[in-house]
This record gives sequence, C-alpha cells and structure tokens, in this order.
Amino acid sequence: MLPRRIGVALCWAYVGLVLLFLYAPLAPPFVFSFTEKGVGAFTFEWYAGLGKSAILVKSIRTSLVVAALTALITPPLALLAAMAVRELRVPRAILLLVLLPLFIPGISMGLATAFFFQQLGVLPSLWTIAVVHVMWALPFAFLIILTVMATFDPVYLEAAYVHGAGRLRAFLDIELPLIGPGVLGAAIFSMILSFNETVRTALVQGPWNTVQTYIWSSYLQIGLSPALYAVMSILIALTLALVLVLLVYALRRGRTARRGAPAQSSSTTTSSA
Repeated sequence: MLPRRIGVALCWAYVGLVLLFLYAPLAPPFVFSFTEKGVGAFTFEWYAGLGKSAILVKSIRTSLVVAALTALITPPLALLAAMAVRELRVPRAILLLVLLPLFIPGISMGLATAFFFQQLGVLPSLWTIAVVHVMWALPFAFLIILTVMATFDPVYLEAAYVHGAGRLRAFLDIELPLIGPGVLGAAIFSMILSFNETVRTALVQGPWNTVQTYIWSSYLQIGLSPALYAVMSILIALTLALVLVLLVYALRRGRTARRGAPAQSSSTTTSSA
C-alpha cells in the first residue's frame, strides 16, 4: 500500500513540476504590470494609460477584426476538409495536404505569401493578414473538427436516409447539431491563434499593426516596460478566458448531445418521412 501511495505522490509531483514549468513564465508580466516604475508600489497606471496610445488602439481594432474574420472563415473550410476525408477515396492525401502548413517554417511561409501577394499586385491590408491567419489556423481547426466527427455515430444518418431525408437535410438536422461544439471550438481556437500570430503577420501587414506586432516592435525599440507588460497581461488573460469558455461549453454541449441524440434522430427522421 505504501509503495502505491509513493508512486501516486511522485506522479502528482511530476504533474505539478510540468505545470509550473509551463505557466510560471506567465506570472512576471502580471506582477510588473501593477508595479510603479522605480518605486515598486502597486498601481493601475499602466492599464489606464493604454487607451491613450493611438497606435495601440488601432492595433487592437485590427486584431479584433482579423480574429473575427479568421473565426468566421476557418471553421467552414475545416469542416469541408474533414468531410472530404470521410467521403473521398484519398483521405491520407487530403490529411497530408491540409496539415502540411504546420511543417513549413513560419518565416518561410510568411515570405512566400508576401512574395505571392506582391506578384499578384495585392497591397497589404486587413485581408492579406486574414488570409495568412486562416492558412495558419486551418490545420488546427481541421484536426478539432475531424476528431469530433470521428465520435459521431453514422447510424443516425443512416436512419435519416431510410426515412427519406436527403444528405444535406440529414447533415444539417442530425450531424451538424451534434458536432456543433467541435465547430465552435474550431472557431474559438482559430481566434486564439489569430490573436497570437506574429511572424507571418509582420511579413504581410504593411502599415497595419496587430497587437502582437505592436508588442514585438515596441520591444525592439524600447525593450520591456510596465506598459508593455500590461498589454501582454491583457492578451494572456483573454487567451486563458477563451480557452476556459471553450472547455466549459464543449463539456456541457457534449453531455447534452449524448443525452438528446436518440430523441433528436427519431423526431427528425419522422418529420422527413
């Protein structure tokens, strides 16, 4: 009994060390963002002053617009790719092609995309940034939706087909509601990736700054500062909040879907007939 308790304690200690290694670097920005420069007293001065920077405000606006575009565009594309893996006869080829951007270095992908836009005569804009963000987020959204679709029981679709429902009607009424948490998760994850993307963005943004490129350029010019710590803290808190919302919603919706799936399938197929 004692060796088992020691083993469990060692496992928990290992988990604690891993978590400490992962999240301890996030603490200093929060601490120093509330510290008055040169004094060390607690203050909200740096957060209050963020709205006075016109460049930062514009960068935040750009990041929000691009993140919204990425969250809207990426999930439908990822859903189509996941359905292609299931429906077409070359699933491995589709899987490889969609995941390939993950293995290309970010700076190489950014430079290649910037050169491609230049050859087409496309000027830097919100849309060029959004295209790069969608390209980066698509493989992750694809994996999320593909994983959720793998847990979907096709017997519900077969029941709908038997009762006369078409493929589109069966997908919209049966499958899509059940994999909805995965699609929403892909959208939220795409938004998080958009907020946090820097390298590819810097190569196609032109005069448009996002929050991340603003942080990076400010760091190169003046180094770290309490104001920069405040911006970083807000982004870290926002990212963690989005992840928490995603986890809570996915868990609740997953339980609801498992409880209501048989009843939903029965009512839908009956109405189709």
